[in-house]
Amino acid sequence: MKKALIVYGGWDGHHPEPVSKLIAAKLAGLGYEVDLDTDLVRFEDAEALKRYDLLIPNWTMGEMSTGQAAGLQAAVESGVGLAGWHGGMGDAFRTMCEFQMMVGGQFVGHPGNVKTYTVDIADPQHEITRGMSSFEITSEQYYMHIDPAVHVIASTVVNQPTCDWLEGTVMPVAWVRPWGRGRVFYNALGHQPEDYDVPGNLELTLRGLQWATR
Repeated sequence: MKKALIVYGGWDGHHPEPVSKLIAAKLAGLGYEVDLDTDLVRFEDAEALKRYDLLIPNWTMGEMSTGQAAGLQAAVESGVGLAGWHGGMGDAFRTMCEFQMMVGGQFVGHPGNVKTYTVDIADPQHEITRGMSSFEITSEQYYMHIDPAVHVIASTVVNQPTCDWLEGTVMPVAWVRPWGRGRVFYNALGHQPEDYDVPGNLELTLRGLQWATR
């Protein structure tokens, strides 16, 4: 049985507890044993983290110590998977550059706030997205700084006429990358629990979590 750890907290506007429990239940349905915790101290012990197959930080903003960042990075480098969504991993620990490097991107803004837009499959041949189709979602459309070394598997076109310098920009939504012997998956969707009522987003998220799993 695969083991996953979700550590959640930070800014409450992204509903860390209900979303973490929702994802935990979905993973349990896929045969995972899932632990949930609300203390970042769990990341300090790299050897304990190595007993997991997947690590999911869901902690918008907040502060991570250098010891916690080092433990998490060591576990992923050893082969443990890292995966997450929206601000829980893409707008987490803003002063911790090492964490942002591992994730592969960092939130900048969401022009127009919540709106309806299309998510396109950028790489239909990837294991995660194979057979998936584009889908619409009503949520925040994240604008992010992206590491050009990541492999983008889903994207969107920014549709914000009041920001004509952004209008038409192709922005990554989901990507993957290796980190040492570990796999990293990130999905910019997931602002609110209702985002997972959208079948395309739920499928993208669960496929990504499974792909990142050691």
